[in-house]
Amino acid sequence: MTWLDWVIIAAYFVYLVVDGFRAGRRGQTSDGYFRADRSLGWWTVGLSVMATQLSAITLVGATGQGYADGMRFVQFYFALPIAMVMLCVTAVPGFYRANVFTAYEFLERRFDARTRAVTSVFFLLSRGLATSVVIAAPAVVLSAALGWSEALTILVMGIVTTLYTVLGGVRAVAWNDVKQMAVIVVGLVAILWLLIAKLPPVISLWDGLQVAGATGRLTAVDWRFDWQEKYTVWSGLFASLFLFLSYFGCDQSQVQRYLAASSIAAAQRSLLLNAVVKIPLQALVLLIGVLIFVFYVFAPAPPLVFTAPADLPDESARRAYAQLEAEYAAATDDRRQAALRYAEAWERGDASAQTAQTAFLAAQARCEVIRRSAVTLLTQATGRAYDDTNYVFPTFVLSHVPSGLVGLILAAILAAAMSTSAGELNALATTTALDIYQRWLNPAASETQLVRIGQLATAFWGGWACVGALYAARLGSLIEVVNRFGSWFYGALLGVFVLAAADPRANGRGAVSGLLLGMGVVWALAAADIVAFLWLNAIGCLVTVVVGVVVSRLLFDASR
Repeated sequence: MTWLDWVIIAAYFVYLVVDGFRAGRRGQTSDGYFRADRSLGWWTVGLSVMATQLSAITLVGATGQGYADGMRFVQFYFALPIAMVMLCVTAVPGFYRANVFTAYEFLERRFDARTRAVTSVFFLLSRGLATSVVIAAPAVVLSAALGWSEALTILVMGIVTTLYTVLGGVRAVAWNDVKQMAVIVVGLVAILWLLIAKLPPVISLWDGLQVAGATGRLTAVDWRFDWQEKYTVWSGLFASLFLFLSYFGCDQSQVQRYLAASSIAAAQRSLLLNAVVKIPLQALVLLIGVLIFVFYVFAPAPPLVFTAPADLPDESARRAYAQLEAEYAAATDDRRQAALRYAEAWERGDASAQTAQTAFLAAQARCEVIRRSAVTLLTQATGRAYDDTNYVFPTFVLSHVPSGLVGLILAAILAAAMSTSAGELNALATTTALDIYQRWLNPAASETQLVRIGQLATAFWGGWACVGALYAARLGSLIEVVNRFGSWFYGALLGVFVLAAADPRANGRGAVSGLLLGMGVVWALAAADIVAFLWLNAIGCLVTVVVGVVVSRLLFDASR
């Protein structure tokens, strides 16, 4: 990085902090701090919701996912428009007319205080884990850029983000999200342009996509039905539907956004904006990952792994790794020549294109074998699973992006991280202050006390997230990790809300019993790794609803 990159990043940080503080000064009542006095327009809320979704996890993890696995991950979002429409009809008017501050306050009105308490605690646990992953994502990038340890980088990121959130409240979070979305989109467009410009002169964009398509990386639809397959049309349309309904309908980090809207119509429009824009935007991020793969197919010296390997413990391991590097250099050179021949044959429409494609795929397979050998060697040598998915994008940015643009891309990643983590910390603070402190510890708390507790809770959850981020950074693809964490909780939480809406005879004991058993079943299946994690959302919801109905009926009949 050069001084120009640092100037861009520093200027961006100063602007956000100053602007966030200015916006936050208006929101020091509890309603202003937690709901922005219900004053935000639909496009502000919509962009804020989108910025929360388009986190640094997406920019770092999804690009790495696209590099390794292609466009298949986009199937995960197929149910999002359906979920948005359903929530516009049900959750948005229900929450808004109830005039609640949190989704779990609504459950107390429908069931009882115990249901509110249990669901609040599970939200705090699930969102606390997810926020750790959100902070871990930019720390991966900054540690590579600055040469700092991941622990120090996580600490710096966590302190800055927590301070910004403590000062601002939801109004500052939402308005800065709008500005951050602009930075993110500009950064994505810039990196897309650069990737196209870096293709060899004889290779067009369509040639490059043809090469990627030969490896299956442009395949975005998988019609197979397999409980253990993570990304298919069926998991995207059905399993993900439960995840999105729960995330946008039951998770306070999202509910708090549209509770801050100026009207029901504004809240509904904000979700419909996401229904239209999210899938194309996610496809663009994955496409950038695919084009990074294409770039490295034609690059003179692609890396064997995308992080510097840890110090290998013995001389034999170091020699083995050096041998793999030499083999990989030769194999990637063969792959580059085969790819050029294939692209040229395809461009001409020659009959030899099929033979050239076969030769390219054989060379690609050889590269993958060597990479897997390197990963196995590093895993055995270090004693922990090695996964460089999260390092693909930052390695490309730091190695091949010109000065100035590096600062812009890093600012985009930091913008994505700040928008998501700030919103989530604010939601955690809201639930802690209102669902726990005010409801159970101090019902007569003043406005000043509630805001102060919200600020203290923000600081606590910021510290929690930093500690969790130290572990999350080692869990593999961060885009999968955050959704896996959510799938442990979301289905059962959604089941409680479905029970509240669908069964007038359901009661609090039934709701809590269903939630606990649904959560238990999900955790048992997750531990046994029987089904792909997306299906855990549907299973958790179904178990919660069935148990809730049965227990409520038994208690209702016994009381007669």
